[in-house]
Amino acid sequence: MATFGALDYGIVVLVLIVSAGIGVYYRVTGGKQNTTKEYLLAGRQMSILPVAFSLMTSFMSAVTLLGVSMENYQFGTMFVLINISYVLSTPAAVYLILPVFFRLKTASVYEYLELRFGYASRLCASLAYTIQMTLYMGIVLYAPALALEAVTGLNQNFSVILVGVVCTFYATLGGMKAVLITDIFQSLLMFVSVFSVIIFATIKAGSWGEIWRVANEGGRINFSDFRIDPTVRHTFWTQIIGGISTYLSVYGVNQTQVQRLLSVRNLKASQASLWWNLPILMLLSCSTCFSGLCMYYYYKDCDPLLQGRISSRDQLMPLFVVDTMSDIPGLSGLFVAGIFCASLSTISSAISSLAAVTVEDYIKPLLLWKTKQTLSDSRSTWFSKIFNLIYGAGCIGLAFLAGSLTGVLQAALSIFGIVGGPLLGLFTLGMYCTSVNQKGAITGLLTSLAFCFWICFGQPRPVPISLEFSTEGCPATPPTSYVSDIFTHRLLTAEAAEPHYFYLYRISYMWYATIGFLVTFFMGLVCSWLYAKLGWDSNAHIYTDSACTTIKYDLFVPPIARRLRNRQVPVVVVTGTSSEIGGESSTPSNLEDETPTPQSDTHATDLSKQNLEGNENNEKIPNCSGDMILQNGNKQHVAATS
Repeated sequence: MATFGALDYGIVVLVLIVSAGIGVYYRVTGGKQNTTKEYLLAGRQMSILPVAFSLMTSFMSAVTLLGVSMENYQFGTMFVLINISYVLSTPAAVYLILPVFFRLKTASVYEYLELRFGYASRLCASLAYTIQMTLYMGIVLYAPALALEAVTGLNQNFSVILVGVVCTFYATLGGMKAVLITDIFQSLLMFVSVFSVIIFATIKAGSWGEIWRVANEGGRINFSDFRIDPTVRHTFWTQIIGGISTYLSVYGVNQTQVQRLLSVRNLKASQASLWWNLPILMLLSCSTCFSGLCMYYYYKDCDPLLQGRISSRDQLMPLFVVDTMSDIPGLSGLFVAGIFCASLSTISSAISSLAAVTVEDYIKPLLLWKTKQTLSDSRSTWFSKIFNLIYGAGCIGLAFLAGSLTGVLQAALSIFGIVGGPLLGLFTLGMYCTSVNQKGAITGLLTSLAFCFWICFGQPRPVPISLEFSTEGCPATPPTSYVSDIFTHRLLTAEAAEPHYFYLYRISYMWYATIGFLVTFFMGLVCSWLYAKLGWDSNAHIYTDSACTTIKYDLFVPPIARRLRNRQVPVVVVTGTSSEIGGESSTPSNLEDETPTPQSDTHATDLSKQNLEGNENNEKIPNCSGDMILQNGNKQHVAATS
């Protein structure tokens, strides 16, 4: 059996040293990461291409390299259609969502929610994001441990600790600039890893056409499943609709990605970074999908899992590398280094973003509420570094729990869906709907999160449906028609699931983001209308004055903002008494005394309390509805203003 040599180990160690060295370099040079602008946003001086590569590596982790290749090997090529959704989604992220965040220029995207709704919505969203990324980091860190175990037999626990310590080290020392620069180096190794698989498989097969022919004979080539049944794992509609929701939740409103997009000089550069990310993302995605077909060509007559050589099909790609490339010294090590880099880039990005959210959304408001003092810039940076270390340690701990997963790709996309979908719905309510209030938005978010977690983790649920495998070509193994205990041994075109399973548990994981978005959106609209009618809440946060006559246009996507400016009509709402759940805001102040500065780099002021409290007869409640006010407890008609 092929082995992993000393030179291979040396290359892996060298890559880890280089990654750590970049963090040290940016700690001792330049601004030395002493301010939050330097540490969390790279001084807003980054170039377009480094940010574009970082956007790709933050999303396309080792989960992608190992999981997507396995997906095409085991389930066929339907997954590759998700790239169409990337093309359809990018314009919405570039021209609708990104301009809103860029006007704020804050370290936390959830500060938008405070300006739009109030502090309670900001807190709920940032908590959901923290849970999402912490779980995701555990899966991403677990993936390279699988790879190293498959090719070297090295203990998974040691690999988890090694990778976790290295990425925490350079992210803590070097800040966002170190993360972005390291991402370029690591992304190149990711491409080398995937292309090496394709090149060696093509050499063995003689041509790409031969690989395609064998994959087609094995039932792996399928792009024409247009069934609308949501219980089918992958169809055209799950990949397009589900892919759009997932993409926008990641590249539109996810703190990790938006933080990178805000590290450039201006909006035009930020939009260009997202456009350049698209071909880079698609190239790696399509290449990884084809690598799965390459591995099927090599293992078509002797599946390694059935043979007992690996414990999970997520280990298939690194095993293929050792089986086919070990004759060339160092090449196997270069591949494993690429897998490690894929995880390093994602985890370091997540750690940096979680630190930013923790400081901006939890520490600063808590300190302001307790002491009535703001946190200095140097202290904010110090807190960010401390939380980098804490989240790095937490990531290592969660990676030990990821061993119970049956597939890293499905697990990762499920987590993005059940949290990212509801968060996308919340931001959509804020950016598109003027009448939505905070209590309605939070009700929609919490309802959607509960529903999505239920359908994702509810038991019992059917096992994934797998295509057929063979052991006819395995040495000293009699031919067999094998049905594994983990995967159901049926064709992908067969019935999606046994009818005795609860229907919602049979829904494809690719629909989770869409379901979460829709539940949040419609529940938020309905509850906002209900709370407004009952006088429990209002949308006063969208106004700049206590009389509710001038709208904060920058809180809405450009088309909505232009429409509101052109129409110059009041928004229909019914005024409540306080937009905060549970009463007072954590940072109370009167709106008349505040001057919002969306273009400022400073921390945006808390606009959650609008001085809408009236006396016991409701005499001082301002007219925010345009057609109805409360005075002395009675509703009276008021002419709309122009």
